[in-house]
Amino acid sequence: METVLVKEYRANLMECAHSGHIAMVGENGVLKGYSGDPGFVSFTRSSAKPLQAIPGIRGGIAGKYGLSAAEVALMTASHRGEDYHLQALESISAKTGITESCMICASSYPLDEGSREEAIRSVGKRKLYHNCSGKHLGLLSYSKSKALPLESYAQPDHPVQQEVLRTVAYMAGLSPKDISLGTDGCGLPVFALPLTALAHAYLKLSCPELIEDIATREAVKQITSSMHAHPEMVAGYGRLDSLLLEDDNIVAKGGFKGVYCFGLRSERLGFAFKILDGSEEEWGLIVRSILEQIGYSNRATISKLEAAFPNEIVNDEGMHVGRAETVFKLELI
Repeated sequence: METVLVKEYRANLMECAHSGHIAMVGENGVLKGYSGDPGFVSFTRSSAKPLQAIPGIRGGIAGKYGLSAAEVALMTASHRGEDYHLQALESISAKTGITESCMICASSYPLDEGSREEAIRSVGKRKLYHNCSGKHLGLLSYSKSKALPLESYAQPDHPVQQEVLRTVAYMAGLSPKDISLGTDGCGLPVFALPLTALAHAYLKLSCPELIEDIATREAVKQITSSMHAHPEMVAGYGRLDSLLLEDDNIVAKGGFKGVYCFGLRSERLGFAFKILDGSEEEWGLIVRSILEQIGYSNRATISKLEAAFPNEIVNDEGMHVGRAETVFKLELI
């Protein structure tokens, strides 16, 4: 039931077609629009990070350790390992007493090209450079605050991971038993759930007043306000997550292998989509098309997407060699 979302042309010949699924939900997770199969079950990958941050913030780690809003935002991040990311990560480590050796994520080079080159010339790989390190520091800090074992924090049966699973399920309108688990690239549990449920979770992230549990609601407010105050921490300047978070009406986060989610506060809508070949290059085009199709009122955000993610395809020399076009139509209900 997948549908083609984006086609790429070179010399007026179609070179690639990217198929996938889109779910759009309203209050109570009611399906309001779709393309392909809105019930397609996808692993969340890093799109779950704002949800995984909820237990720790709900449990008071920001106050206990004196974490800044930028540091809270970093716990939701797939960061690029730039200097300002590293400074905040090292600050979290110093405040919490959680060292790099505690994290199970692999030692890595930064994703940012300039930062990567500098790391190769100087210190080499570090666990703090891993794009998921903020999430790991958050979960370890929460484990420490509850006097729980740190060495097993990544195991699915660890109390913190069990609380994370219950929280993801609650936000998605599911039971924990409805969620299948795998192992993410960084070593933590990763969740598989229908796109409609993932979109429902993002609706609640963007509209925390819809969350009945008061403690969870307040934690979500703190997390998303931190993401909006410091969008550069969530990804990096010019990245899609950060660009969308510059709009206070949008809460957004992508995940590896082509999954992307966002919620719209004023419109009370949640979206999740999956590109089946795992590509991420088309995210900006798809988000822009969705916003245009629903008549999103903030033209400044759409203009930013047009500038950052143009339809034109250029080669290594900057020569215009082709174009990419969104070809899906949201079926509105």
